[in-house]
Amino acid sequence: MSIRTIENRACVAYGIKDVRHVNMPVSYSSEEQILVRVARGGICGSDIHYYQHARAGMSILKNPLVLGHEFIGVIQAVPPASSLKVGQRVAVNPSQPCNRCALCLEGKQNVCRSMKFMGSAQFNPHVDGGFCEYVAVSEAQCVPYADHASDQVMVFAEPLAVAIHAVHQAGDLVGKNVLITGAGPIGCLVIAAALNAGAAQVIATDMSPRCRELALQMGASMTVDPSDEAATASWAENGGYFDVCFEASGAPSAIASTASFTRPKGTVVQLGMGHNTVEMPLGLLLVKEIKLVGSFRFVDEFTTSVRWLESGRIDPLPLLSAEFAQGAVVEALELAGDKSLAAKVQLVFA
Repeated sequence: MSIRTIENRACVAYGIKDVRHVNMPVSYSSEEQILVRVARGGICGSDIHYYQHARAGMSILKNPLVLGHEFIGVIQAVPPASSLKVGQRVAVNPSQPCNRCALCLEGKQNVCRSMKFMGSAQFNPHVDGGFCEYVAVSEAQCVPYADHASDQVMVFAEPLAVAIHAVHQAGDLVGKNVLITGAGPIGCLVIAAALNAGAAQVIATDMSPRCRELALQMGASMTVDPSDEAATASWAENGGYFDVCFEASGAPSAIASTASFTRPKGTVVQLGMGHNTVEMPLGLLLVKEIKLVGSFRFVDEFTTSVRWLESGRIDPLPLLSAEFAQGAVVEALELAGDKSLAAKVQLVFA
């Protein structure tokens, strides 16, 4: 096997509030891997958690980790037998399932217990992400897209894939009344995806006036401050108003409210991570026969997301708050971590 090494600079997390832009050569197999020059990356909540707390959920930073799992780029080198070509623009799927276990063979790669997800400290050694000048990935991870598509738009492929998967978890949305609790970037993308899936009405809640305004820009017919009980009281009348609720905040009070707001035989899709322990009115779930469904990452929805963005079917740009050069990664993370000021912050690498 022929291994090549090139110079590279990467955004690396070392500990709490310790992210550095450093030299980190990248090695790749010229016979098996695709070398991508990264063009742009989107900062996700997990990147912010690694920066602020040196952990994201149960994934604890034990060694230096290259951040980033939302990124796009241009192919620089391909193996001899590859169907891809140098110069193609690609969105990179950060998922690296084992493709051998029973779950993978059943088409459920997103819940593969051996999933190596880029930019994650779940396993040790950690799996480096894509916030660097060059990254080596498999051909299966690369989804080409047309040259006319904007980098600013296409870097939303990963979070939009999360939203599309959530919509698939909900089932048929045609003609349905939908509630989104939590209008951060994922919640806002779920709004757009639900409308594309045929929802008749999408209402969003969030404590932040800025987030509520973004939800309107992404297509919500109405937004509400969830602390305004007068505004939400009618949603619980007659057994509940909404056919489907997407819970994207992770806030315990929001999670509990979905049982009241969802109509009998309706569906609650849980996306927000939040707290591991919450109080849920199980009696309401039981007597109303509400289906409670988890939604985690994505499978084939990543390619769907690329196609939707490439064609302009969804415009995510209202969510773009700021852009920074790769060397200003700390400033970018600081802004991205202030939810009163920013939704999605992007790093520019090329």
